Amino acid sequence: MRRGHSSQDSAGIARNARPAGADAGSVLIIVLVTLLFTSFALVLFIEQASTDLLVEAREASARRLRREAYSALEVTLATLEDFRQANGALHNPAEGWGDPLGWAGWTPREGCTAEVTLQDESGKISLSRVDAGTLTNLFKAWSLKQADAEHLTDALLGWMQPNYVPATGQAPDYEQSALPYLPPSRPLRSYSELAAIDYARDVFYDEQGRPNDLWRRFVATFSLYNYQQANLNAATPDVLSAIGFSDLSQQQRFNDFLAGTGTYASQGPSWFTTALQASTVLGSAALPPLAGIQVRALRVNVTIREGREQFRLTAVVAPQGGATIVQTNATSTRSATSGTTTTVTSTATAASTSTSATSSTSTAATPPPQLNYPFTLLEIQENPAIPTPPPAVPSA
Repeated sequence: MRRGHSSQDSAGIARNARPAGADAGSVLIIVLVTLLFTSFALVLFIEQASTDLLVEAREASARRLRREAYSALEVTLATLEDFRQANGALHNPAEGWGDPLGWAGWTPREGCTAEVTLQDESGKISLSRVDAGTLTNLFKAWSLKQADAEHLTDALLGWMQPNYVPATGQAPDYEQSALPYLPPSRPLRSYSELAAIDYARDVFYDEQGRPNDLWRRFVATFSLYNYQQANLNAATPDVLSAIGFSDLSQQQRFNDFLAGTGTYASQGPSWFTTALQASTVLGSAALPPLAGIQVRALRVNVTIREGREQFRLTAVVAPQGGATIVQTNATSTRSATSGTTTTVTSTATAASTSTSATSSTSTAATPPPQLNYPFTLLEIQENPAIPTPPPAVPSA
């Protein structure tokens, strides 16, 4: 009896017992799954941390390079002012201010390089001063037919000038568009406005709505800043054609004078310093009203490099008596409820009025000291997009 009971107990124990290897395998699977998820989370954390560190490093580098860029800009403007005072005006980089940093002997901090390029914005025609004849002359020089040139001229001036009467009798009705709007009756503030001007969008944009070569030529010929005269020392063939010098022999003499070639080879490269000198070279009794010989607006491009990092700064500056922007400080807004027009004044004026009304016993505020900065900053951009250069125009 005792022997039989012992057999039964052994059999039950054998049936209920689990292999030791099964428990070890389960634990191993759990550990492996845990390690897998932990590794996945760690990889995501490292990637995110790397991105954050890269952003922080680039921002820190940009801050360092930014200081050098603005320093280079100040040195450039100081050099330009020295030449302006010495010569009475700026005419052409050949006067010696084409390399302002080299002239001043300025270099950035160790490990950095600085590059400054100058573009005479006033070598273009101010779009706010242009007339119908100038626009039509240019568009005809672009091989547009007379009727098409006049149509495009009417479209642009009808957009920019109040109460403009089109010479062709073709006045677009923007209020009948799918999305009604009104022309602003002021000069363009952005070249992208051309896409909103009837007929102009057909000329300056392709079938996909992208700016074409004529758009780029228009941008290279007209400036959005307001000044009286284009600087002939930086004029392109399109600018010369627009202001009335489309004759190839005139343009050839013009190019020879500036480059010091042809009949002017003995004197070397030169520039116009008087209107009489320019009119003599061009064979004209007098210069047209839109033609001048001074820099009215200058685009300063600064590039600071440190290793693979770089910072670009672009500023458009105007000397005293030079270009201005077309925007005004006060704008008119139409009330949605009453239909009346309200003038919005500048913040400084509004604050001054509020102060006077709340504190009648306070004394007049002391005006801030005048800096007498020699240039007016018309525009300043940090790391702007690199523009597409205009298409090459055959010179005379």
